[in-house]
Amino acid sequence: MRILVVSQYFWPESFIINDLVRNLSAQGHVVKVLTGKPNYPDGVVFAGYRASGYVEEDYESKARVCRAPLRPRGASGAKNLLLNYLSFIVNGLKFYPAAVKGEAYDAIFMFAPSPITSVIPAIYLKWKLNSHLAVWVQDLWPESLSATGFIKNKLALRVVGWMVKGIYAFVDTLLVQSRAFRQPVARYANSDKIVYYPNSYQDVLGSLQEPQIPAPLLAELDNHFCLVFAGNLGTAQSVETLVEVADKLRHLPALRIVLVGSGSMLSWLETQKQSRGLDNLVLAGRFPVTEMPHFFSRAAGLLVTLKQDEAFSYTIPSKVQAYLAAGRPIIAALDGEGASVIQEARAGLTTPAEDAEGMATCIEQLFHMSSDERESLGISGREYYLEHFEMERQSQRLVEILGSRINELKGKSK
Repeated sequence: MRILVVSQYFWPESFIINDLVRNLSAQGHVVKVLTGKPNYPDGVVFAGYRASGYVEEDYESKARVCRAPLRPRGASGAKNLLLNYLSFIVNGLKFYPAAVKGEAYDAIFMFAPSPITSVIPAIYLKWKLNSHLAVWVQDLWPESLSATGFIKNKLALRVVGWMVKGIYAFVDTLLVQSRAFRQPVARYANSDKIVYYPNSYQDVLGSLQEPQIPAPLLAELDNHFCLVFAGNLGTAQSVETLVEVADKLRHLPALRIVLVGSGSMLSWLETQKQSRGLDNLVLAGRFPVTEMPHFFSRAAGLLVTLKQDEAFSYTIPSKVQAYLAAGRPIIAALDGEGASVIQEARAGLTTPAEDAEGMATCIEQLFHMSSDERESLGISGREYYLEHFEMERQSQRLVEILGSRINELKGKSK
């Protein structure tokens, strides 16, 4: 199959779409990627690139990558973020058609985390190439805007809803990363074009290199009962819950809560750690994704939290798949679909979102389990991952879905 991938985010930025493209190419499919200049998450264009100018390069000698100019998102501020989003649309419309001139593709595959407006260049390419357009919906709009507090005005949210409905109308297939996404997405699109296609994870167990983690941090991991949280430290992740949990578990001197990552709440976390004297809260900083297996393999358990909001209850945080693959017990303060997956996998213990007391109790329960009991949870989660979220299998599944939908729509047009 010939697949044109459109994504504002791509390697060397760390996103699931990188591994998916790698697997599709390895399976013999022709893949081309249309993207921008890498600058996530710090908002500064990566070394070796510049914001202006159009460039092409190869990704692991398999997929051709075409990069349009992109205004970096900057360190902070809604204005910088909006200009970043707008520049992807404008430059995508300007540069992408020429990048695929004279080429034909069976499908255009759009990786669509926020904002949903990033789909606009792909819609134009659908018309230009007369190709099937599939959009992989990672965030619910307008619900996520309300949940994060980015937009609170009800009229503005209604207007965004109209825009989302218009965008979805041009899409042939809407792939949703959570089963719970079906209902909210169906408010803005025909339900017959919605297909469940979960996020997957590239298994890296068994291919570990020597860790590039500072020795003092490795010592913390090796010599304590560590619960590791890996990923973005932002408002959506309810890091306040993790701070409260650390405060409640002071009486367990062998226990550490290790936060690996960075984000908008990092400075707040640093202040809280210092002002409360939370020696059991370790702010490790951000590390490359290749280092995550070293953290996971040394962890007694892995933590995941989200804010308490209806929109977040529909989603499965992408770290859940990584945690399941790691084969370690999971402690989650989540509502809805994310919690359901962990429970269904029998991979750990869950409590409602923002329930610090409940999460602390779950951690204490894990702390007092035997090593065999903890290992059983990890094994169960790993087996569930292999069945439902393993990247190679899910890459094949994507091709099956696209082929089926293309044939289905061709049959309807006859």
